[in-house]
Parts: sequence; structure tokens; C-alpha cells
Amino acid sequence: MTEPTKNTEPEKDSNSQKETVQGILDFGSAMTATPHGNIYCLTIIGQIEGHMTASSNTKTTKYEHVLPLLAKLEESEEVAGVLFLLNTVGGDVEAGLAIAELIAGMTKPTVSIVLGGSHSIGVPLAVAARRSFAVPSAAMTIHPVRMSGTVIAAPQTYQYFQRLQERIVSFVAGHSHISGERFQELMLKTDEMAADVGSVVYGEEAVQLGLIDEVGDLSDGLACLYRQIEEGKEQEPFPKDE
Repeated sequence: MTEPTKNTEPEKDSNSQKETVQGILDFGSAMTATPHGNIYCLTIIGQIEGHMTASSNTKTTKYEHVLPLLAKLEESEEVAGVLFLLNTVGGDVEAGLAIAELIAGMTKPTVSIVLGGSHSIGVPLAVAARRSFAVPSAAMTIHPVRMSGTVIAAPQTYQYFQRLQERIVSFVAGHSHISGERFQELMLKTDEMAADVGSVVYGEEAVQLGLIDEVGDLSDGLACLYRQIEEGKEQEPFPKDE
């Protein structure tokens, strides 16, 4: 007697759902199918972890996870666009810049949304996408480069700090509508923070300064991403959204 053919579709769907759930648990990420194509959502949260491991009770975004993931997303034919959700306190400067440079170098449509906050090195991450949004309550702290722990009190150390800061200023100015001079002014303000120099700007103010493109929420960000995808189907390579 011939055995009936087994239907494996439910099993495939179940496996796909398990992979999605596992992705959310492991990386704070998810892939969603839409009429415009598959959208990959990646969260950048907590502290940007660098070469040193953060404490076990600290929420982190690990650069060794994010960098290869971004390269994979860029090469994947299954991904039409990437949505970045940011709520980060900042962290390791070089790790943050590495992630920001990869985001800025992607040819796929990208949108970032600042939720809660995108502080310190989170600012370059927020402006790295083709279009950036911030909810009205979002906060962004802008301050000079700092380093904790033991440092060598020599002129070369301060020169290194200055050159590192110039890299951040140059990146932000090159991927937003704020000038390098204005951004550096915000970095060095002395009347806004009790225990530090710098500035804290919120959603609408960040847009007025030219740091963020638009005030908007999830629906606004997704609508922009869909437009980029549809425009990208007609024109290659995809131009940076002005």
C-alpha cells in the first residue's frame, strides 16, 4: 500500500517562526514579509560593547554580532530594506563608529528611528541610515570624547582624543544636515549638564538643528522605508535620501 504524501508546509512554517523568535531573543532582530519586500528590523540598545566585555547585568549591543550581520543583510537577496531602532546610552567609540560606517555604506534602503535615547556614540549611529527619524520624546546627548580608567598624561594622549573627536564630528556632519562647527559647539557647551560639558537635545530640536531628518514614529519610518524600496526598484544604485 502506498503511504500518503506527508505535508511538510506546517513544519516549515513552524521552523520559520522558531527562527524568528530565536532571532528576537538573541539579537533583538526580526524579519517581516511585506508587500514591498522583506524588512529586517535590528535594535541597537543599551551599551555599545567594544573590545572589553561589559558586566553581566548590562544590556549591550555587541559589535562582533552586528558587523557580520550587516554584511550579510547587504548581500542577501531576501532583504529589501533595514529598519534600525535605537535606544542606546552610547559606549565604545571605535565599535560604535565601525557599526555606523557599515550602516552608512549599505546600498539597501535604511531608516533609523531614535526611541528613548541615542546618546554619545549613539549619535553617529542615528544619522548613519539613509533617513533618520526621532520621536518627540527622544533624547540625544552630545559631549566630547571621554575615557575611563588609567591614561598616560602625555601630549600624545590629548592629541589622540582630539583626532578621535574630529572623526566623530566629520562623520556626523557628513551624514546629516548639521555643520561640523555647530556640532562641535554643542559638544563643548558648559551650561546644560551638571557634571559634564555638552548638550542634550530632544526630537524636534534635533530636527531643527539638522541632526535628524524628521520627527516621526514607527509608521513614519516604515512608510519612508517602503518609499525607498519602491524608488530603488526603478533606479540603481539607490541615491541617498536628501
